[in-house]
Amino acid sequence: MLRENDILSRIREKFPELSKGQKLLASYISQHYDKAVYLTAAKLGQVVGVSESTVVRFANELGYEGYPKLQRALEEIARTKMTSMQRVEVIEDQIEAGSVLKHVLTIDRERIKQTLDEMQEDHFNQAIQYLLDARRCYIVGVRASAALANFLGFYFNLMFDNVKVINSNSSTEIFENLRRINEDDVMIGITFPRYSKRTLHALSFAKSQKAKVILLTDCDQSPGMVFADVALFASTEMASIVDSLVAPMSVVNAIIVAMSLKRKNRIIDSLEQLENIWQEYQVYEDLGSNNLTSGYLKGNRYGKKK
Repeated sequence: MLRENDILSRIREKFPELSKGQKLLASYISQHYDKAVYLTAAKLGQVVGVSESTVVRFANELGYEGYPKLQRALEEIARTKMTSMQRVEVIEDQIEAGSVLKHVLTIDRERIKQTLDEMQEDHFNQAIQYLLDARRCYIVGVRASAALANFLGFYFNLMFDNVKVINSNSSTEIFENLRRINEDDVMIGITFPRYSKRTLHALSFAKSQKAKVILLTDCDQSPGMVFADVALFASTEMASIVDSLVAPMSVVNAIIVAMSLKRKNRIIDSLEQLENIWQEYQVYEDLGSNNLTSGYLKGNRYGKKK
């Protein structure tokens, strides 16, 4: 089902009322949204053969407050509909030879800044309160989002009891793991374009069982919003066949830090116990001890050999 802000839906609805030039724009965007998303108003007008002012009027006619708002809507629809092959083709046009590293790191920096600027702190605080009040915490993230779910789950399991990470691609396994969820529990659902149906089904089930739902996603047009009690938005950006998850990971880090501060005394006892276990069973390498690794480091630092 099309979302309310779907630009393609608006174009179909408004098409009969558009001027000749605006219809040319509408047709081009409908057929080449993967390319149009990266064009300025002037460049789009040049490609289609209309003036820049026609492009701006076209945006207003569709109900957007200027071309940047239309471009943002186009960005959302492009990211959810574009195939992996289309992504590869688009990124080749964007990145100059030899500048991949700079391009990707610059995008990551911009996405973190955008997330910080747009994050609503009261929503973040409400999410933390849901976690503090919950009996059990379920963390759901599949496919690329499984990395975020696993990272969050790793630290939550060190700090708290009754944490369950669900990252299976099997619908059967997902619902088997969720069968006991109820109104005393909270679910953290993590989903970004292209949104996984399995995650959305899990969110729907949690909501039907009256559990609190915290959604970590990219924007208020995410299909998971209909199930969320509170949503945290983190900006992602296309980079070839992958999206940058740097900003979402920063939000996950913030959740972990906030919870550790709220439950400081309980966590200190838990971590103290774990440290003793790690030492007893030599879980981590002790770089200060006289062992194989420390000997290697001493003998080979700065490239020197014995």
